[in-house]
Amino acid sequence: MSDAVTADLTGYSFEKAVAELESIVARLERGDVALDESIAIYERGELLKKHCEQLLSAAENRIEKIRLDRAGKPTGVEPLDGA
Repeated sequence: MSDAVTADLTGYSFEKAVAELESIVARLERGDVALDESIAIYERGELLKKHCEQLLSAAENRIEKIRLDRAGKPTGVEPLDGA
């Protein structure tokens, strides 16, 4: 893989990664990219996809459900999935 493909994604926000991934998809769909470059940007797209999946998973793990008492007043929080 080239340096551009394996560039560190640590500082990429979800939105930035998705925007770059959308750009890659558009370029591949147009079909006007040389074969070698197509392979490189496809590999980059795979890395971006995995990065987005990790960010979404982390966000899902942070979501909490507010617990209410019988009167409907908040009493605390718990994991959304009840785990």
